[in-house]
Amino acid sequence: MTVPELRIKAANHAPVRTERPYVLYWMTSARRTQDNFGLDRAVDEARRLKKGLVVLEALRVGYRWASDRHHLFVLQGMADNQKALAAAGVTHHTYVEPEPGAGKGLIEALAAQAALVVTDDFPCFFLPKMIGAVAARLDVRLEQVDSNGLLPIRATERTFHRAFDFRRFLQANLPNHLGQAPRADSLRGLDLPAAALPAEVLRRWPAPEAGLLAGEAKALARLPIDHTVGRAVFSGGAVAALRRWRSFLERDLALYGEGRNHPDDDRSSGLSPYLHFGQISAHRIFRELTEAEGWGRERLKAKGGGEKEGWWGMSSGAESFIDELVTWRELGFNFSSRVQNYDQYRSLPEWARATLEAHQADPRPQLYSAKQLEAARTHDEIWNAAQRQLVQDGRLHNYLRMLWGKKILEWSTTPQEAAAVMIELNNKYAVDGRDPNSYSGIFWVLGRFDRAWGPERPIYGQIRYMSSDNTAKKIHLKQYLLRYGAQAKLL
Repeated sequence: MTVPELRIKAANHAPVRTERPYVLYWMTSARRTQDNFGLDRAVDEARRLKKGLVVLEALRVGYRWASDRHHLFVLQGMADNQKALAAAGVTHHTYVEPEPGAGKGLIEALAAQAALVVTDDFPCFFLPKMIGAVAARLDVRLEQVDSNGLLPIRATERTFHRAFDFRRFLQANLPNHLGQAPRADSLRGLDLPAAALPAEVLRRWPAPEAGLLAGEAKALARLPIDHTVGRAVFSGGAVAALRRWRSFLERDLALYGEGRNHPDDDRSSGLSPYLHFGQISAHRIFRELTEAEGWGRERLKAKGGGEKEGWWGMSSGAESFIDELVTWRELGFNFSSRVQNYDQYRSLPEWARATLEAHQADPRPQLYSAKQLEAARTHDEIWNAAQRQLVQDGRLHNYLRMLWGKKILEWSTTPQEAAAVMIELNNKYAVDGRDPNSYSGIFWVLGRFDRAWGPERPIYGQIRYMSSDNTAKKIHLKQYLLRYGAQAKLL
């Protein structure tokens, strides 16, 4: 099917230039060749205009928190895309900046020969500002395509402040969009004219050396990025993403509802890094999940009241997973696409700021500097283990992420400082950082998407409270603490 109009947004007022030789797809956040509305749109328009197709996939070095870890994850995805696009006969230009600012002018040079430019619509980090700035400089139409989730981010003009309200909205409106999915393989049967890159592009912005795309340490070492944050314990790219998804589907889904909360069991999906970099699509996950469940839309309840389970008519594990994949993940996209300061303390609900600030002067049982926290040098064994996992592996267990944030609030002089420390540590080390979901998790610690809780406590006020002692009683931690305890080494 064609891309729904609700997912397409013109980023400028320039015209389509039908006299030019190709359609340019600027791949920025949906870094995949399958189940991708952005690529579908570029292919459809290339066919309609009888033009060639060029796919640009670039990687800056000047973004905040640029490191070996984040760069390598993207580079591994580039290598997968290069193979898939080459097999389909599509011109794919990869570019990795050797120094900040070296890529300036690349988009304009490619767009100067483009009939149309298509890119991704991602409402977070530096991407909205970057695309807005580029759009203003182009003399050709630039379209942004939303391929983020099952619900188009423009399907509502409302900003949701509670998961319950968003879930109820989804249950009333999502069925209208479930039949609108991207093509499983946009490149299948592709028959487009050949597209040659402008000579200036090849000269000024050449493709990276093979060693860099292969992730060789000596090639990464030449880039001006943070080399103290080493590679994650898992690989990036569409191939690794699909392998991880299918392993979870076969082995862990049935036990997800309860097992995901226990670090020793670790039944979490591990998909958030791949979803963040667009290396796998929520539509593919949903499609293959429903196939495994033998599910049909006739199982949906006619009306939902915002309940977590039962509306879909799937197994308990599947419904629990869908609530995370769709409700919580897309709630973050709803918020970040409509609230400009989504990544700042002042975006918290008024009640949360009021209660936190009323207790801002409360004595803290412990105070730790940002450096002490980063080095996992606190008195709390469980917190230290969680921080070590984040630093070493590039991920943080979902349940412990909540405790991790609550204790940072407790050990910081102000809630504003706590927010800044959480953002810094998470975005520096977590492969899935810098994402709407990341900011949802960080600011949930401080009251976003939550409600007031009693009794009122020192420091927390009416913010939901968590303690390490209670956590140790509720979840299985023995093996986790052996792996990430005091004997474990940080980077």
